[in-house]
Amino acid sequence: MGVTDVETDHEGPPVEDGVAILHYRRADGDYEGWGLHVWDGAASPTDWAGPLPPASRDASGVTFRVPLAAGASGLSYIVHRGDTKDRPDDQRLDFAGADREVWLQAPPRLPVPVAAGGGKDLSRSRAHWIDRGSVAWQVPANDGRRYELAVAPAGGLSIVDGELAGAYERIPLTATRHGLTGRRRDRFPHLRRYTVLRLSRKDRRRVADALRGQVVATGRDHEGRLLAATGVQIPGVLDDLYAGRAVKAALGPTVEGDRATLAVWAPTARSVALELYDSPTGRPSLTPMRRDGRSGVWSASGPWMGKYYRYRVEAWQPAARRVVTASVTDPYSVALAADSTHSLVADLTDPSLSPPGWDRLRKPPAVPATRTQVVELSVRDFSIADASVPAARRGTFAAFSGDGAGAAHLGKLADAGVTHVHLLPVFDFATVPERRADQAAPPCDLRALPPDSDRQQACVAEVADRDGYNWGYDPLHYTVPEGGYAVDPDGAARTREFRGMVAALNGRGLRVVMDVVYNHTAASGVDDRSVLDQIVPGYYHRLLPDGAVADSTCCGNTAPEHAMMGKLVVDSVVTWARRYKVDGFRFDLMGHHPRGNILAVRKALDGLTQRRDGVDGEAILLYGEGWDFGEVAGGARFVQATQANMAGTGIATFNDRLRDAVRGGGPFDANPRLQGFASGLYTDPNGDPVNGTPQEQRRRLLHQHDLIKVGLTGNLAGYRFTDTMGRTVTGAQVDYNGSPAGYTAAPGEAVTYVDAHDNEILYDALAYKLPQATGPTDRARMQVLALSTVVLGQGIGFVTAGSERLRSKSLDRNSYNSGDWFNQIRWDRADGNGFGAGLPPAADNRDKWRYARPLLADPALVPDRAAIELAEARYVELLRIRASSPLFCLGTAAEVREKLSFPLSGPLEVPGVITMQLGGGAVTVVFNATKQTVHQPVPSARGADVALHPVLRRSADPVVRTSSFDRATGTFTVPARSVAVFVRG
Repeated sequence: MGVTDVETDHEGPPVEDGVAILHYRRADGDYEGWGLHVWDGAASPTDWAGPLPPASRDASGVTFRVPLAAGASGLSYIVHRGDTKDRPDDQRLDFAGADREVWLQAPPRLPVPVAAGGGKDLSRSRAHWIDRGSVAWQVPANDGRRYELAVAPAGGLSIVDGELAGAYERIPLTATRHGLTGRRRDRFPHLRRYTVLRLSRKDRRRVADALRGQVVATGRDHEGRLLAATGVQIPGVLDDLYAGRAVKAALGPTVEGDRATLAVWAPTARSVALELYDSPTGRPSLTPMRRDGRSGVWSASGPWMGKYYRYRVEAWQPAARRVVTASVTDPYSVALAADSTHSLVADLTDPSLSPPGWDRLRKPPAVPATRTQVVELSVRDFSIADASVPAARRGTFAAFSGDGAGAAHLGKLADAGVTHVHLLPVFDFATVPERRADQAAPPCDLRALPPDSDRQQACVAEVADRDGYNWGYDPLHYTVPEGGYAVDPDGAARTREFRGMVAALNGRGLRVVMDVVYNHTAASGVDDRSVLDQIVPGYYHRLLPDGAVADSTCCGNTAPEHAMMGKLVVDSVVTWARRYKVDGFRFDLMGHHPRGNILAVRKALDGLTQRRDGVDGEAILLYGEGWDFGEVAGGARFVQATQANMAGTGIATFNDRLRDAVRGGGPFDANPRLQGFASGLYTDPNGDPVNGTPQEQRRRLLHQHDLIKVGLTGNLAGYRFTDTMGRTVTGAQVDYNGSPAGYTAAPGEAVTYVDAHDNEILYDALAYKLPQATGPTDRARMQVLALSTVVLGQGIGFVTAGSERLRSKSLDRNSYNSGDWFNQIRWDRADGNGFGAGLPPAADNRDKWRYARPLLADPALVPDRAAIELAEARYVELLRIRASSPLFCLGTAAEVREKLSFPLSGPLEVPGVITMQLGGGAVTVVFNATKQTVHQPVPSARGADVALHPVLRRSADPVVRTSSFDRATGTFTVPARSVAVFVRG
C-alpha cells in the first residue's frame, strides 16, 4: 500500500471519540454498490454481503463513519463492491501510528485496450438502445456532434486508421437536451444521466431488421470526423418490440399426440434451423423453422416424439464480434441426453415418466410459513456414504426411497415436526460428469492420512472438476432434473426418478423445496456451456455500462428485469410445481431479482389449483436470499427482492442478524475465533485478543441479545421491546452493522437459521470459537442451544442436514466443490462426524489453516457416539416442543406483539441469558448460554402453576431435567449451556 493512495495527515477538525472516519475517492466517480467491510476494532463488525454504506458524499468522494469498539487499537477494513475489492489485501488503520481518520484514493484501473482513436472501441458496448425510438449514451448533447447508428447485417465493422470501416447503413440520431425522464427513467435508473438520442418515426420501421446484425453507435464532429464509436446494448429495444407478444408464447416442446411443436425465442437471429437426431451420437437432419415477426419466436412442428434435437442459430454475437452459427440446446428443455449434450422431445404428462400412483399422490398437509421447519441437504451428501443404500442408488434421487439410514432419519425428524426438505440444486447443472463411469475418484487413501494433513484436500482438488461432486450452483438447463443424481441419466428416465423422490419424501410426511438459481448461468458468450447467450446474444444477461457481462453473483448474471428472462423464471417455476409437484422454492441470491419478478412467480403459483393443475399453488412456499450487493445494490437498476423490500409480501428472506449474533462474528471474518451468544462470548472466553477486553465482550454480547430477541419475533421491524440499554425500541431501531435489525412485516417473512450450506457448518463454527478445551458433551449442549433459537423462535426454522447430529466438514467454509470426502453425511456414528478429515481445501480456506490445524489435530474435538446421540435427541425434543403449542407459530405481527415478550430485558439482564415468554406466561423459555446454573426471577410468574415442559421431564440430557420453577418467588432455574421450556398448567 503506497503513500500516494492512503493518507492520514490532513488538516481538519478532530474526529469525535469512539469513531473512525474513512474518506474514499474514485477517479471514475462511480460509488454505486461500494461499501466498507469492517471487523477487528469495529463496534459492529459487518457481514460481507452487508457492508457499511457511506455516511455522506460530496465532490471529493464518499465518507464512511465507523463506530469503534471500546479500547480499540486499530480498525481492520476492506472497501469493496460485491466480491470486487478496492485492494487485494486486508487493510488496517493503526491508531497508534495515525489519527482515526484516513483518506483513500482508489488505485487507478489498468487502461482498457481500445481501437485506434481513443473513444472508438467496438469491443465495448457503451450505448444502450432502450426502445424503438431511443438510444441512451453517455455523450455530450449540445456540442454540435452528429450521432447515428451504423448497421451491418452481416457484421464486419471495425476501426481502421481512426475511421469506421466496413459496409453499413446509417440510422440518424437526434440528441435531446435532457436525460431519461418519466417511464424510461423508471425502467433504466442506472442510465438516468445519459443523453437520449432519438430515432425519427420513419427510421423506427428499420429497427427490427437492424437488430439482426451488427449495430454501432457513432459520434462525429461537424466536419464528419469520427470522434466516438461503440457497440450497442439491445435488451431494452428487444423488450419494446417483441415482449408484448413473446411473453405469451409457449416455448420449448409442446406435444399433441405423436406430434410436437418446438419453439424458441430468437428475435435477433438471421436464421434458425432444427437439428433432429435419432440418438445423441447420430448425425442430424435439418428442418427449417419459421419466424413470427411480431413475437420473434421461431417454430416448427412434426412427428418427433422421442427425438433428440438442438437449434442451429445464426446471429450476431458481440462476445465474438462476428456472426456465429451455434448449435445449442433448448433453454426450455424438459428432457436431455446424458451430460446435457442434446435436448429430447418428451411429454411430461406421459404416464411412463411417472412412478406408480403419481396421479394419486397425497401430499402432507400444507402448513403456513410460521409452522414450517426446514432441513437443508444435498442429494449427493445425503446418501453417498450410506452403506444401507444399494451402491448404484447412493448419491441419487432413488436413495430417498426405501429404508436406508438417511431416509429413516428424515422420517424420524418428520414425526417430530420437520415439515420440509430443502434440496440444494437438483436442476441440470454444468459441472459434473453425469455417468458414474466417467466420475473420477481421489487417487489416494484419504482415511489413512493424519487429521490435520493438507494431503486430503490436495488429493480431492486433483479430481475436483472430474468427480461426481458439486453443489450445482452453475445452471445449464433450468427445468430438467440433474442427470448426475439419476441412476440413468439418459433421456427422460431422470424425470421418473425425480418424481419418485418427491413421492417418497411426501410419503414420509415431508414437503419438498427446490433451491433454484435463476440469477446466473454457468457461462455466457460462445462457451460450450452457454445456452441463453448463444440464442439471443446480449439479452439474457445483465450487462455493465460498457457491455461486459456482470458477474457479481460469481458467474454470468442473468437479467430477470428483462421481460423474457423474467418469463423464463416464472415458466420454469410453474413447470416444477405442476409437473414435478414441488412444494416450495428457495431463490438463490434473490436480491439480484426484481421484486416484481418474484411477485410474478407468487401470482403464477397462486393461480394453480388442485382441480385443474393437480397442485394447490397457494400452499407452495417461497423464500430466498435477500442480500443487497453487486451492480444492482441499493436499487440501482430496479426495486430488488431484498430483505427490506420483501416486507409485506409474505415471501421470506434469510435472517443473517440472528445467525451472526448466535454464532459470533460473520461469515467473512479474517479471524474465525470471534465469539457470540452460543460460542462463549464473555461467558466462556476463548482467549483470542480479537474478542476484545471483558468490558468490550460484555457490551457486544448484550447487543447480540437484542439482535436475537428481534430474531425470535420473526425479525419484525415493528416489534417494540426494552433493549439491554433500557431503551424502548422497535426491531428496526436495533442496529445491525448500520442497518435495521428488524425488517419483516410478518413473522413468516423471516427464515431463522444458524447455519446453511454456505460458510462453516455450525459444529465447525463452534469448533473455531469455543475454548478448545470444551468437552464433547458441552459442545453438543452449545450446538443444541444455538439450534434452539431456530426451533423455538417465530417464523420459518431452517437447519442444515446433520447439524442436529454434530456434522462437520472439517472446517471447510465453502465446500461446493470439495468432493464427497468433506461433504458426506456419515450416518454410521462409528465413523465420527467428519471432523479431522484433513485441512479444508486451500482455495477457500488456506488463510484459516493456522487456526484450523491445531483444532483438527486434537482428537478430543471429534465427538463420540454419546455426544452425537445427545445432540440428535435434544433436537428432536425441541421439535416436539415446538409442535406442542401454537404459540411457537404465531401467524401475524399483531399476535407476536400481543403474545411474545422478554420480561427481564433491560440494563440488568444477565449476559448470556435470554428469557422469553409466550401467551402471557403460558410458555416460558430460558436460553442459558453461560457455564453456570442461572436463576431468573420473573415477578409476573409468582404463584403461577408452572412446570417444566413434559418433553423435557423425560429429556435425554439428565442435566436439563434438573431445570425447575419456584412458585413462591417466580424464579426459573436452568442449568448451564441449556435451553429449558416451562408451561403453565
